[in-house]
Amino acid sequence: MLPGVVRVGEAGQTAARTFSRAALNSSRYRSLSTARQNAASRPTARAATPSLTSTRSLNSAVPTTSALSAASSPTSNRIREIVAQTISNIGSKRETAAYLRVFTVTDQQFAVIKVGGAILRDYLDELCGSILLLYELGLYPIVVHGGGPQLNSLLEAAGVEPQFEGGIRVTDAKTLGIARKLFLEENTRFIERLDSLGVATRAIQGAFRATYLDKEKWQYVGKITEVRTQAIESSIRAGYVPILTSMAESDDGHLLNVNADVAAAELARALKPLKVVYLSEKGGLFNGEDKKISQINLDEELETISRQPFFKFGTRLKILEIHDLLKDLPRSSSVAIIHPSDLEKELFTDSGAGTLIRLGDRIQRATSISEFKDIEKLKAALVGSSQGLDTEASVDTFINSLEEKKFSAYYDDAMQCIAIVKPGGAKQTMAVLTSLSTTKSGWLSGMMDNIFTAIKQDYPTLAWTVDERDENLAWFFERSDGSFHNDGRVLFYYGTSMRSDALVPVYEDFLKSGQATPSE
Repeated sequence: MLPGVVRVGEAGQTAARTFSRAALNSSRYRSLSTARQNAASRPTARAATPSLTSTRSLNSAVPTTSALSAASSPTSNRIREIVAQTISNIGSKRETAAYLRVFTVTDQQFAVIKVGGAILRDYLDELCGSILLLYELGLYPIVVHGGGPQLNSLLEAAGVEPQFEGGIRVTDAKTLGIARKLFLEENTRFIERLDSLGVATRAIQGAFRATYLDKEKWQYVGKITEVRTQAIESSIRAGYVPILTSMAESDDGHLLNVNADVAAAELARALKPLKVVYLSEKGGLFNGEDKKISQINLDEELETISRQPFFKFGTRLKILEIHDLLKDLPRSSSVAIIHPSDLEKELFTDSGAGTLIRLGDRIQRATSISEFKDIEKLKAALVGSSQGLDTEASVDTFINSLEEKKFSAYYDDAMQCIAIVKPGGAKQTMAVLTSLSTTKSGWLSGMMDNIFTAIKQDYPTLAWTVDERDENLAWFFERSDGSFHNDGRVLFYYGTSMRSDALVPVYEDFLKSGQATPSE
């Protein structure tokens, strides 16, 4: 180890993450315990027995702020305080702000959650526990479920061989009859489990209208043409969690089978939720090395991802379908693919747990001052930078220095975020992030993640420094391979090891000046 500093690397990061998980789990336990103790005092709606029809619609997934206040009990308000306090302790002010934003949504809904049959079969308790926590917080997700694995088993027992054409289940009359009975049973089992925990639920019927997708090819398979949102919206206003199956009905009254992923997407298009969640027993998407992909910013990364070996079959289809969906939603919306046990972490912390997919914003690049269309806008963005460019004079000096030296700038069109990297040279080979500036909305929208991804594509190794009091310090730890702490400053790096010769000059400069100094 290099002498003279306290090492705050992988061990520190692991400890911080372990504490975060423990704190969140602790808050969840307290919340669930409180909820169960108070379940009897909360209004509980026994769900009506679901009928043959399905559901498809989403325009008011969560009440507005005033509606939330009306629906909230003293117990749920106290639980909100506990969760908010926990999040403020385990992450950063940015994570707390993101959490609070969920509770002040006025023009968007909260979440559409798609539940596959395997989740209902194998993880029902985890799923219901997570929904209970949301319910006690005054949040009412719209849940749509399928039953594919169970249907395959029932068909096999009935001597019917499941048939698929182009990845879509061929649904003849016998298959439809078995599916109808199965969905009724699974829906009832799901709702009864939620009811037993004190969650007021409603089985929504007739929300999805559909035409035949191709009757000759797939028979009783539907293409959703309309989502009727009235019953969903009224359920949420009354304080109930809407539960839907993925079956639809045609104008002539026939039941039609619809893939649950497709049904969830149509619900999201109708209701414009803040979050769209696909629960998966795998817990996310994985690359060719069987490593979970934590985040995808489609506007910036889709072209690159499409050339990767893992971009095929189901993964390819899922990413492209999500891309089409997000284009129809507000840019602040996102799609998460997660394990049911990680639902709270995905919704209430910045780091999440599965694969988070959003459009993001395409990152602009510049390698000379002349490429910036608006220098005054650039100066305004740099003032208040985390690297200390807090006066117009220092910004002017910094910009003048860029006229004479090589650099790469990364920014969005609105310049909510801007990062400037100076490349390595003969003596000091590592690139250095010399300036990083962002607005609060840049943090909350994930723009910084997008910019950092772009930097990593261009610079395989990088060093940068941050004040130890920075409220987003946890974010920098997550994106580094190691770090050093000295005299109130933290030196971060990625793409190299602690014993690398390339790190030595950066480290020595850090000890002298408290900064990572780029090569001259």
